[in-house]
Amino acid sequence: MTETRPITVALVDDYDVVVIGVANILGQYPDRVVIAEIDTNQPLSDDVDVVLYDSFAQPESDRDEIKVLVDNPRARRVVVYTWNFHPDLIEDAKKQGVHGYLSKSLPASELVAALEAVHAGEVVVTEPPPRARPASGSDWPGRSKGLSDRESEVLALITQGKSNLEIASLCYLSINTVKSYVRSVYRKIGVESRTQAVLWGVENGFKPDHRRIDHWRGGP
Repeated sequence: MTETRPITVALVDDYDVVVIGVANILGQYPDRVVIAEIDTNQPLSDDVDVVLYDSFAQPESDRDEIKVLVDNPRARRVVVYTWNFHPDLIEDAKKQGVHGYLSKSLPASELVAALEAVHAGEVVVTEPPPRARPASGSDWPGRSKGLSDRESEVLALITQGKSNLEIASLCYLSINTVKSYVRSVYRKIGVESRTQAVLWGVENGFKPDHRRIDHWRGGP
């Protein structure tokens, strides 16, 4: 019987807590998945089987970041990991050469199986999920403060200086939905203004830790 080695996966998201959460999910299957990169202070020189792009507080698949990963020869396959299944985003991702478009609601076993299928040469697009809980083991800034993953993402974008209109565009949400999230965030963290929210975000880990996409630019 031929032995198969675990697939190697690099994780791309600017927030350490998000990346570590995804690593924890995949870490339940160490015989099938090895995290090849988690810290941009340790440059990656080898090829990886799959680059998993987590969309938390990141541009979605209709922007340049995905093409940067697809064009890099060190990334054999590129997968988007997201809540957002807008048809235009899925189509844009396919056009850019993405090999997988996976829901953050997938249980660990299904996520690993999808990554293995991508590594084997399939293009995997999971079904658009109903609003569901994140996979067990995932994490995000503000979770301990009672913020949902989507509320946390909105606050992260506010902390990055984005307006409500920019957040709506980035997340493919209606402006009223964004405003609803903003009101909920303000209530939960006890602030009354955007300036206060930004200050709270800076003090509580909502500024990006890295620009992980940067060292994928320009080839190997």
